[in-house]
Amino acid sequence: MSYLEYTVKTVPTGLRKLLFLNWPLALLLTTVACFGFLMLYSVAGGSFQPWAEPQMKRFALGMAVMVVVGMVPIWFWRNVAGVAYLLSLALLLFVEFFGTVGMGAQRWIDLGFMRLQPSELAKITLVMLLAAYYDWLPVKKVSHPLWVALPVVLILLPTFLVLTQPDLGTSILLVAAGGAMMFFAGVHWGYFTAVIAAGIGLITAVFQSRGTPWQLLKDYQYRRIDTFLDPSSDPLGAGYHITQSKIALGSGGWAGRGYMQGTQSRLNFLPEKHTDFIFTTLAEEFGFLGGFSLLLLYVLIIAFCIASAMSNKDRFASLMTLGIAMTFFLFFAVNMSMVMGMAPVVGVPLPLVSYGGSAMLVLLAAFGLVQSAHIHRPR
Repeated sequence: MSYLEYTVKTVPTGLRKLLFLNWPLALLLTTVACFGFLMLYSVAGGSFQPWAEPQMKRFALGMAVMVVVGMVPIWFWRNVAGVAYLLSLALLLFVEFFGTVGMGAQRWIDLGFMRLQPSELAKITLVMLLAAYYDWLPVKKVSHPLWVALPVVLILLPTFLVLTQPDLGTSILLVAAGGAMMFFAGVHWGYFTAVIAAGIGLITAVFQSRGTPWQLLKDYQYRRIDTFLDPSSDPLGAGYHITQSKIALGSGGWAGRGYMQGTQSRLNFLPEKHTDFIFTTLAEEFGFLGGFSLLLLYVLIIAFCIASAMSNKDRFASLMTLGIAMTFFLFFAVNMSMVMGMAPVVGVPLPLVSYGGSAMLVLLAAFGLVQSAHIHRPR
C-alpha cells in the first residue's frame, strides 16, 4: 500500500468523500455562476440589488445543497427515485389548483421566502426514475413494446401537467430529456423514427388547428411561432423581444462594447434582461469572445459529466449522470437558440446565469446527484 492510499484510508469517511468530490466540475459551476453575478450587477446599473446579491446567496445555498446531496450514497437516490417522481407530480397537481399566477401562467407555489416552480423539480425526478427503471429492467427487455410503453407514460404524465400551466418550453424539455434517457438505455432506433414521424404530424396538426374550436396551442404561443418565422412582421409587438435581442447580439461585435456599457440593456430596450435574455446582455458587453467563453464552460461541464458517467460501472449512476447532463445541455442550447432567433421564444432560462431561485437550487441539487454518482462509484 502506497503512502497516498494509506493516507486516504485513514481519513474519516465524511472528509474522504469530500476528497473524492468532482472538484473540477464544482469549479466550472462556480465560474459560470460568476458570469451571472457580473451580468446581474451590470443590468441593475452597477448595483448588487435587486438581483446580484440574492443570486449570490442562492448560489451559496445551492452549492451547500450540492455537497450534502453528493455525500448521500447513490443507492439511496436509486431507492427514492419513485417517491421523488410522485412528489413532483403531486406538486404539479397542487399548482394546477392553488398555484401562484405570474406573466399569464400558473407555475409557482409561493413559500413566502421564495417561489417554487415544481416543473423544474419534475425535470430531475423524471431522469432519476427512468434511470432507476432501466437499471431494474434486464437489457434484453429494453426494446420490448410493453417495456417501452411504460416509460413513455411516465414521461407524458408530467409533460401534460406542465403543458396545462401553460409552459410549452418546459414541456419540450421534459419530452426531449425523457427521450434521451430511453436512447441512452438502448431502446431500438425504430421507436425514435416513429416518434419523429409522429412529431411531424403533430406540428402539422398544430398549424391546421389554429383558429378552430380544437386549437392545440394558446394564442400567445402561436404569436411566438409567427414571431420566430418573421420577427419583422410586428417589431413593436410580438416581435419586439427577439428584434431587440438581435440588435444587442449584433452590436457586441467581436469583443463587445465593454462591461456595463451595453446600450440595449442599460437603456431598457431589452425586456427580461435579467432572466431569459441575459445572454444577449453578455454578448453585447463582451462580444463574441464573451459568449463563446460561456459556451465553452458549458461544454466542459457536459464533458466532465460524460467522462464521469462513462467511467462509472453502476448502470443507475451512469444513466442518471447522462440524463442530468442532457437536461443541462437542453437548458442552455434552447435558451441560446431562442435569443439568437434560431428557435421560438419559449421562456427557458440560461442555467446558473439567469436570475431565479428554484431553477438554480434544483439544478445544483441535480449536480449533487452527479457528485453522489461520482463519489460512490465502484472503485
